[in-house]
Amino acid sequence: MRLVLVFILLLSYESVISFQTDALDIEKIKTISELRKKSRDDSFSIEERFSNAERARRMSLELKIDSTIIKSNLRVASLYRTMKNYNLYQKTHRETLKLASKISDSSSIALINFSFGSYHQGILQNDSAYHYYYNAEKIYKAIRDDYNAARVLLNMAIIQKNEKDFIGSESNSIKAIPFLESLIEVGNPENKNVYRPLSSLYNNLAIVSKELGNFEKAIDYYDKAIEFEKKRKTSTKKGELEYTNNLAMVYEESGDFEIALNYFSDLLDEEDIMKKDSSFYARVLDNYARNKFFVDKHDKDLPRLFHESLLVREAIQDKGGIMKSNIDLADYYLAHDSLTLAKKHAEKAFEIAHKYNRNDDELEVLLILSKIEKGDEALAYTQRYIHLSDSLQKQERAIRNKFARIEFETDRIEEQNVKISREREIFLILAIAGLVAAFLIYIIISQRAKNKELKFNQEQQKANEEIYNLMLSQQDKIEEGRTKEKQRISEDLHDGILGRLFGTRLSLDSLNMSSDEDAVKNRSQYIDELKSIEQEIRRISHDLNNDFVAGSGYLDIVKTLIENQTQAYGLSYNFNHKDEIDWESVSNKTKIHFYRMIQESMQNIYKHANAKHVDISFETKKKQIFLSIVDDGEGFAVNKAKKGIGLKNIRSRVEELKGELFINSQKDAGTSISISVPL
Repeated sequence: MRLVLVFILLLSYESVISFQTDALDIEKIKTISELRKKSRDDSFSIEERFSNAERARRMSLELKIDSTIIKSNLRVASLYRTMKNYNLYQKTHRETLKLASKISDSSSIALINFSFGSYHQGILQNDSAYHYYYNAEKIYKAIRDDYNAARVLLNMAIIQKNEKDFIGSESNSIKAIPFLESLIEVGNPENKNVYRPLSSLYNNLAIVSKELGNFEKAIDYYDKAIEFEKKRKTSTKKGELEYTNNLAMVYEESGDFEIALNYFSDLLDEEDIMKKDSSFYARVLDNYARNKFFVDKHDKDLPRLFHESLLVREAIQDKGGIMKSNIDLADYYLAHDSLTLAKKHAEKAFEIAHKYNRNDDELEVLLILSKIEKGDEALAYTQRYIHLSDSLQKQERAIRNKFARIEFETDRIEEQNVKISREREIFLILAIAGLVAAFLIYIIISQRAKNKELKFNQEQQKANEEIYNLMLSQQDKIEEGRTKEKQRISEDLHDGILGRLFGTRLSLDSLNMSSDEDAVKNRSQYIDELKSIEQEIRRISHDLNNDFVAGSGYLDIVKTLIENQTQAYGLSYNFNHKDEIDWESVSNKTKIHFYRMIQESMQNIYKHANAKHVDISFETKKKQIFLSIVDDGEGFAVNKAKKGIGLKNIRSRVEELKGELFINSQKDAGTSISISVPL
């Protein structure tokens, strides 16, 4: 009973401790959430906001809850970016991305990609920005976060518009609109926030349509943009006026200058906005003056309005605006034949356009300058215009499919990752079967290799036997020749020398008994005869030495091979050999391999070299036999011929003899093959 009571008490104690721990964790999570909330509050200084975010991150790490760590890290990274500490911003984001990927937190992964895209877009690295946006858009679409999917598509469309991929920009804008319109249909009051990206999307579509020359569609899109801008939760009059200015520009582009002029005039009447925003005022004023010029180039308010706009822009250092005002003034003075003033303003505009890489504006100014100047100078500006125009067209063609390629490559990487994941899943299942199959294949391949090797050895043995039989046959012929020669010498000795010796001996015996003067004279004659017989014996001995040099049988076989092949191939030849090689002591294996290598080389010369002459020689140096084969053919690239079956066979034979092979060949300079084999 006591044991049961103790057990119950222990369980109760653990439950109390666990409850207290959970309560502490909940309190910490609340504190972390409050700190993150303060880090977003603009009423605090940036230092205070960052301090709150950093405290939230440290507490999250102590709590060891991945989802909480991710949220706190994202706040810290966001503030690093605000403080322009981009290295720590990227480092923190990458660490957070790894953690989010580990726990498959799709929402955080999408947010990090969205943030990276925004960062790279801000520093004009559009390729990287588009890549990250594309990743984010796919995830948002997968988790049905329509609002953020539309925001990402809007940013992608703006990048494409800025890079002049107008078709791609139009496509992504049109894809984004249904996401936002579906949220409007839900009827949630918070969905008023969708009007801001929706108005931006229609504004982007209007700009793209204008660039593509679809002015009617551009006007419709601007009307939609203005409509949704008015419905924004935090709508500002400035936004409506910006879109109205853009709408008026479409009418100007389409040639409806009177309508455009009315819009610009109405905008100038918005005095509250114009007084607060000098840049916008100068832009509208310049647009108003330009359309007055298009309607009547002798308008009494011109060029005063152009100069007024320019003065405002110069006061606020609006470089782009200064350039635009100078372009309009150059056009105005050119139309009034004031070429000096026109050139002055055109050159000022060109300087700014060239400095800030405003290529389209630079083209416009070059065209004006070509009209202002005369003769060679006008031609020079025209040529620069053509060169820049061609260059821009090439860039636009290169950019046109760039974003499609980024999407394709991103999808391909993702597909490869999915494929790798699937392969890992089925690897364990297929591993055993694969090993068994590999083992069986190894056995089959090994057996085939052994069979091929056995067949090759049999064929090699057969070929060697043929050569050996040829050598025996040649040896038999030599032996037969030797026998006949011996018989001839025997007959010469018996019938000639022995008969003469016998007659001389009898004559000398008969003279031994006499000592007169005639006998002495006759003995002297017989002694001369003996000397003659001695010379005859020496001649026969010399003939024997010349005709029966050891090993001459093998060289005869080689010479026969060379004679037959050169005759068949239409080649002339020289065959040189040193008698110092003792072929009788050389193994049959070595002689057979030499025979085959000569045969293979002759075939290669016939097939590939187109040679007319070949030199073949044997010699010995430093206890090695050297075979040299030199032709006067076309030659070949030695490094590209390593896979040829002929050379492969020669190398194999040289290796078997533990020798060395040297090949020297040049185009149109013949080929030299040198083989050295140890004795």
